[in-house]
Amino acid sequence: MPLDVFVIVLCAALVHAVWNALMKADQDRLTLWRVIMTTQFILSILLLPFVPVPDAAAWPYLIGSSIVNIGYVLFLSQAYRSGDLSHAYPLARGSAPLIVAVVSIVFLGERLAVVSQIAILLIGLGITSLALTRGAAGLRDWRMVGYALGTGCFIATYTMLDGLGARAAGSAHSYVVWISLMAAAAILLSILAIQRGRAAPVTRRTRVAGIVSGLVAYAGTWGIIWAMTVVPVPLVSALRETSIIFAVAIGVVVFKERLDLARLASIATTLAGAALLKFSR
Repeated sequence: MPLDVFVIVLCAALVHAVWNALMKADQDRLTLWRVIMTTQFILSILLLPFVPVPDAAAWPYLIGSSIVNIGYVLFLSQAYRSGDLSHAYPLARGSAPLIVAVVSIVFLGERLAVVSQIAILLIGLGITSLALTRGAAGLRDWRMVGYALGTGCFIATYTMLDGLGARAAGSAHSYVVWISLMAAAAILLSILAIQRGRAAPVTRRTRVAGIVSGLVAYAGTWGIIWAMTVVPVPLVSALRETSIIFAVAIGVVVFKERLDLARLASIATTLAGAALLKFSR
């Protein structure tokens, strides 16, 4: 993987971890999502005059990804509500690159070197194993497991749609702005429908966290979608999910979470996969 792509995807993974940490600190996650999506919708409107309209071939991917993003947000919220973040998040994020790799190779004809396949496997297993580092008891809640793995399927689906759509759009930058606009609108409408008549006032803390999260997530999405037009989608998907390593670091430093040998082993496995990706094609 070229060094510039590697660095940009790692930076995107870092900002992904930052906004997820902000989400973890906020109890009203649907309202936080609402602020995040409002921020991204407004930013996309402001950027529209500076990018071309995507080519016609990209519109099925834009529409499909927008719909899938609704399922992602709703399933992720339910996964967090059904179980601990430390169990749900690794299952969701770790399963996604494995699904992307299998579907890309078997159904989309993507060709990956053996080194790349090993790297993706290490990253997926390393991240997923973080769900077991606090014991297997949390995984007995099949409702949480179902929502987390369902979230992983949605992540994998919108990742592949965005990778293919950005390549078909004629411009990765155009695709980023339009998918951010359409997905934000779709998610906002869904959240407003769910919260109709029951939405609590937005606190200053949630508003600030939502705006910051929306901006950094936008930048991360831009980097990821551009990268998927340069290198194979499964490689970008796997490296992006190393965000869980940054999330663990933030948890230890900011939230004073415990870091034991089991978690260190999971992190080491993930980092070994990331290192292999740097030298893969």
